[in-house]
Amino acid sequence: MEQLFSIFEQHSYLILFLSIFLELLALPISAEFFMSYSGYYIFAGKMIYPLALITAFSASVLSITLTYWIGKSGGYKLVEKYGKYIHLGPSRYQKVSRWFARSGSKLLIFAYFIPGIRHFTGYISGISRISFWRFAIPAYTGAAIWTFSFITLGKVLGPKWEVFHQAAQRYLIVLILIVLLIIIAYILFRLYKKQIKDMLVMLMDYLLLRLRTATRTDVFLAFLSLSLLGFTILMLGMVQDYLFNEFNRFNEVTVYILQSFSGEKWIHALLTLQTTVPSAILITACFVFLIKKSSDRLVDFLLLAIPLLGAPLYFRAIKKIMSLLHSFGVGTSFLLEDFPNKLATITMIVIGTSVYLFARHSVRNVVQILFPISGLLLLSGLAVANISTAAALPSNVLGGYVYGGVWIFLNFLFFELVRITAR
Repeated sequence: MEQLFSIFEQHSYLILFLSIFLELLALPISAEFFMSYSGYYIFAGKMIYPLALITAFSASVLSITLTYWIGKSGGYKLVEKYGKYIHLGPSRYQKVSRWFARSGSKLLIFAYFIPGIRHFTGYISGISRISFWRFAIPAYTGAAIWTFSFITLGKVLGPKWEVFHQAAQRYLIVLILIVLLIIIAYILFRLYKKQIKDMLVMLMDYLLLRLRTATRTDVFLAFLSLSLLGFTILMLGMVQDYLFNEFNRFNEVTVYILQSFSGEKWIHALLTLQTTVPSAILITACFVFLIKKSSDRLVDFLLLAIPLLGAPLYFRAIKKIMSLLHSFGVGTSFLLEDFPNKLATITMIVIGTSVYLFARHSVRNVVQILFPISGLLLLSGLAVANISTAAALPSNVLGGYVYGGVWIFLNFLFFELVRITAR
């Protein structure tokens, strides 16, 4: 490997070009590895960013164009002559060709990101005899996105480029499975279009009937229930990742990307919003708002108070549960000390509860939308501020938000049910 890196240092642009060109000819070479490594070289000042992008894009375009013309000039004759031996005779091939001509070219943009698929897209496109420009526009667009993504990420991550590359490989199988499921679903739709359409029409008729008879309260409760379920699933997944210490790569890459913000003035200004005084002002403003707007003040005051007052007890309970699981031998020996981050959990509870009550009792639809958006932006900004200044690890901040989300949505659902029962 050291010898390979030494050769790359001497002939970086040539090796980058050849790795991409040869991989797209279907040779077993990892062009993504070399693109990521080129990004690191750009970070180190050993390669020029625009020139590396032009080199990678040119190699992609030349290679996939070559495979297209190879497929177009000789591929179909091979199908006519030998296709019957693999159950791909001319009649069946014509059906596949027509399908690819209608829809397959659109998939060329994304095919580059799937190993084992991108190697053959040029050949298949040529064999399918779609017009050159119908092939070229999505193929060249996909080539630009593919090369730009890997080289730029390598440049941004710098010395951590290999961590990114390994992480991408780790989760690639999940991406491939998702893409395969989408393709299978599309093929099934093309084969059984009428049956699926009839079934969807029946389902939509049923849902519309249910919605007509359902009240606004039913829809609202369903939303709260689904939100609680979603946060709970995320929480359980994060518990598993925490116990088995699977946050290391996520933390490394995220910290490396966000640490460049640490010197910004707005970062430190945001951090002041997590102190006691701004939180007290927000809670007081929410209390005054409820006095003016709420028609069911007792329930709303409890909905404001209990999530906030119960937060410390809730936080201690989840920490105790995770400690017990670890003491029973679940997980690894090393665990993050500050997971979930207490300040992030409290922040999520304070902002989430206040935003919910402001939005719930606002009359105008625009305001009901702006409050949640503002809350999400504020939480995102605070997360960036805490991570970039090394106040907390990314996994601990995310864990705090998720655990806080479970707590507040549990309270939202409970008190809305109380409100309905009281009526």
